[in-house]
Amino acid sequence: MTEDATPRDAAVETKGADAEPERSARVDAPGGEPPAPAGRDEGERGSSPDGDDDVAAPAAPAYSPSYPFLIGVSFVTLAADLATKWWAKDRLEPRALVELADAPRPLAFRKIEVIKDHLNLIYARNHGGAWGILGDESEAIRRPFFLLISLAAIVFIISLYRKLHPSQIALKWGLPLVLGGALGNLVDRVRYGYVIDFIQVRFTPTFVWPTFNVADIAIVVGVGLMAIDMFSPRRPEVAEKTSGTPGAKASAG
Repeated sequence: MTEDATPRDAAVETKGADAEPERSARVDAPGGEPPAPAGRDEGERGSSPDGDDDVAAPAAPAYSPSYPFLIGVSFVTLAADLATKWWAKDRLEPRALVELADAPRPLAFRKIEVIKDHLNLIYARNHGGAWGILGDESEAIRRPFFLLISLAAIVFIISLYRKLHPSQIALKWGLPLVLGGALGNLVDRVRYGYVIDFIQVRFTPTFVWPTFNVADIAIVVGVGLMAIDMFSPRRPEVAEKTSGTPGAKASAG
């Protein structure tokens, strides 16, 4: 048997310009790309089986730090500071001794020795800042200055807490401790014009650490936790959030 002299493809050409192409004929889409198979919806067309196509993944919900945690830790710190200051004022503040004739006598010195020659509880008034800074300035300068410093510190702590990342555990605890301590000393300055200190540490017979209170302890611990967070290695997600670079762009490079 011999093959037809005319190729089969020629049969299609002889049908004329008005004839419909056969159903089985392949029709290319504009640009040379093959058409999508029938039955595939728009969502299926956006991805390939290998997953190489760029598909917009659903955005993860933005992290919001726990403000009840901030308020709770700050309130506990503030309550502990004010309660211990009230106790110190009631038990340790020097009281005037009065003779029968009501003549004033020197104040009675009151001190509780916790660890002999090392740790004492003694009442003190700090009109200045840490280590008595600006303690000799007039009240008209000293009081507004420390009030503004305290308010600025509170605003800074709250603004920093808003940017908190869930992996920053040290910072999460450090900020409420500093906030509670700052509020405790602020209450004293508003109420008395000075800060009540009552913890005295003596390292040697000649070296005595400046008297401090619970608020100062909370501030020092909180700042230490903030320093730990600052110098600890950054996790990738924290670095991305800080630099503002999305994870998709970082992985694409």
